[in-house]
Amino acid sequence: MAYPTIFPTGTTIYDPERCFNGFTIFQAKETGACLVDMNGATVQMWKGLHGLPNTLLPGGFVMGATGERPSQYGYQDFRDLVQVDWDGEVVWKFDQYEYIEDPGEEPRWMARQHHDFQREGCPVGYFVPDMEPKTDGGNTLLLCHKTTTQPDITSKPLLDDTFVEVDWDGNILWEWVASEHFHEMGFSEEARNTLYRLPNMRAASGGIADWLHINAMSYLGPNQWFDQGDGRFHPQNIIWSSRQANIVAITDKVSGRLVWKIGPDYSQSEEMKKLGWIIGQHHAHIIPRGRPGEGNVLVFDNGGWAGYGAPNPGSPNGFNCALRDYSRVLEFDPTTLEIVWQFTPAELGLAQPLDYAKFYSPFISSAQRLPNGNTLITEGSDGRLLEVTPEHEIVWEYLSPYWGKRTPMNMVYRAFRVPYSWVPQLNQPEETPVKLLDVTRFRVPGAAEPGERRVVEMEGVRPYNLVNTACVLPGN
Repeated sequence: MAYPTIFPTGTTIYDPERCFNGFTIFQAKETGACLVDMNGATVQMWKGLHGLPNTLLPGGFVMGATGERPSQYGYQDFRDLVQVDWDGEVVWKFDQYEYIEDPGEEPRWMARQHHDFQREGCPVGYFVPDMEPKTDGGNTLLLCHKTTTQPDITSKPLLDDTFVEVDWDGNILWEWVASEHFHEMGFSEEARNTLYRLPNMRAASGGIADWLHINAMSYLGPNQWFDQGDGRFHPQNIIWSSRQANIVAITDKVSGRLVWKIGPDYSQSEEMKKLGWIIGQHHAHIIPRGRPGEGNVLVFDNGGWAGYGAPNPGSPNGFNCALRDYSRVLEFDPTTLEIVWQFTPAELGLAQPLDYAKFYSPFISSAQRLPNGNTLITEGSDGRLLEVTPEHEIVWEYLSPYWGKRTPMNMVYRAFRVPYSWVPQLNQPEETPVKLLDVTRFRVPGAAEPGERRVVEMEGVRPYNLVNTACVLPGN
């Protein structure tokens, strides 16, 4: 795809009457945790607070990570998960998961946290009416790394994913290790063969296998499926997403077993075939009680490249064997796999397949169901945030103006909207509508208007139609 060199940043569309108005928090690339209002003004920046992700708690508290482990020794490992107040003072910290002795570094305890965490009181990391996360107590669920070995998976060391629940004082109460449940994940013989040979190697520590790359993890929370007697959906059970293996699954908190799963092969049942391949997905979670769509799974289905399987023309060695060059946001019933709502390039009115890459983030990204039924979508790779209605209308659009230097991108991992009341340090800002621009009339200041001094219409010549015109070359 070819793109212009000039892009707008900040808020580009805003309809206050149809939005769930509040503040939006996200990680400003290589800067810190950024809080913006609906018109795109940055109202607070917690510099140096990394966000994988950043979440805002009631009272203006923020959670995030500090102290990224040197890349030659660890991949996306953070030393500390912290909660800071409005002024950036640390009021809670966890770093007691593993004692690390990296060459040339001072030995220390680390959390090795990555990609997700949840604070007791709310099953997900965003605002839910009547389910507020605790700010001065309670347990915290973390997604962490642990280096393990599992000969059934591969002969190489694993960058394994673990779930760890800790109390306010940092005591570890519960742990789940992904590799211990490998044989419950449903890999075919061909997939196991590819995984053994090509387990998504990372350069860290001389080569380590990021075999699952789990990127989302949250409690199910109260839901109608459990109320109706389906024990798989116990509120304390944990739903998680493997970006590399194309798996979304639920772990039973008591037994540790997988009690619900889709993927890694979406051709294994008629229900999964109809749902379609979910590839490289992010932020799979259950829509919490009290939100429209409660109990359904909401996921940003990235597309891109992922999976282990048989060799094919797009993947001669079977690694990253599933490919799709556009994204989808899906809401589906976890008991039937029926799609309830979706946001895809088709809902944007894009021409298939020529324009489908205009809604496409092959990595990171998220989706949050808002109280008014709208959905906040993070199209992460290009730093674009969208609030869309159930009818697929864009009522708010924001593009991050924060670009990295090490990585020249304005990407956003995940964004969350919170009500104004969660930030008592600020007054409610003015809400000024921003109308959709007519791009055919938009000009860079100083540029000339399109000239129509001399227009020649050729008699009998029809307009050229690219789609319906075939070009036959000699010899073809």
